Amino acid sequence: MVILVRREKSEMETLHYTDEHKKFRQKVKTFMENEIFPTVDMWEKNRIMPRNLWKRMGEEGFLCTNISSEYGGIDGDFLHSIIMIEEFSRANHTEQGPSGHSDIVVPYIDYFASDELKKKYLPGCVSGDIITALAMTEPDAGSDVAGIKTSAVENGDETVINGTKIFISSGIHCDLVVLAAKDPLVENPYESVSLYLVEAGTPGFDKGRKLEKMGMNSGDTAELFFSNCTIPISNRLGQKGKGFNMLMHNLQQERLVLTINALCAAEYILQNTFEHYKKNAASARSGSKSQIQQFALVEMATEVKLGKTFLEKLIFDVMEGNNVIIEISMAKYWIAEMVRRVADRCLELFDDLAMLKKCPVERSWRDIRVFSIIGGTNEIMKNIIAKYMKL
Repeated sequence: MVILVRREKSEMETLHYTDEHKKFRQKVKTFMENEIFPTVDMWEKNRIMPRNLWKRMGEEGFLCTNISSEYGGIDGDFLHSIIMIEEFSRANHTEQGPSGHSDIVVPYIDYFASDELKKKYLPGCVSGDIITALAMTEPDAGSDVAGIKTSAVENGDETVINGTKIFISSGIHCDLVVLAAKDPLVENPYESVSLYLVEAGTPGFDKGRKLEKMGMNSGDTAELFFSNCTIPISNRLGQKGKGFNMLMHNLQQERLVLTINALCAAEYILQNTFEHYKKNAASARSGSKSQIQQFALVEMATEVKLGKTFLEKLIFDVMEGNNVIIEISMAKYWIAEMVRRVADRCLELFDDLAMLKKCPVERSWRDIRVFSIIGGTNEIMKNIIAKYMKL
């Protein structure tokens, strides 16, 4: 997360970055300045991130940093993931492509796949030769995982899949899909879901159109169709019928990653608004307008700092293995709403410039709207919190 006043972290702070982490961050910064900053606006214009970028990131060791060196990874920890998210946010890029691949989708393979599947797929995920996607959402089932209709019928050594998925991040680029599907013969929806790995190019698996979105335009989001798509039964992750539990387990990390992205976006928006105010406020320093703007910036900086402090403690607890389901749900809904408040108020401080594409926070304002929807809506987060509070 981009800190408003840059300084080195001390031993007394919640998260401790080692010298190795700091060297990794500097390597990422250099890569960003040389290869991302000059081209990121073109991704937005073309409405897709170039595929060769994944390969370049893999070559630098920037993908799947938590994966073991046994499969080509760098044996990193979650702080490496945070560094990647923070530095990408400096490019005004909140799309979930590389972060979603590394920190949301690939962990399903790392945690639940057989040794054979890990050896087959993880090295390519680390190198950037394999781009992954998570196919869970359907036209009639978003946050309600138990309500999915895509079927998986296991027969001997094969599984036949039929159904439709929608709003799939990296759906165009993906080479490998972690697919949630249910056994139509099992009545209990929570015991009917299993997860499967499906390769692009498998007969019966077709990619649909790239969806035109309000924001995050450089990320390819698509529909996926499965019609009598037949895969080996060995491509199932873990035990049959345990998919719902796997999704609930990994959704905690997904929501944490999304929340980190949202906080980073808030910091980016606020930092750019600070710079705009300091550059242009001289003419308005006398009178109430300047004070109103100052107070707005102070209030937003306070909210961002509160969110950051809560989030850093939460990250620390996650890395320590503590159960923080309630806190993750709290952080996701509150920070998603906070970044929307910050984006709205900051955009107003740009006056007429806010109407133009060249406004530095215009893209961010569009991109951040989805944070209160993806990974479980804010209403779902509040339901989870209420349940654990026994309300």
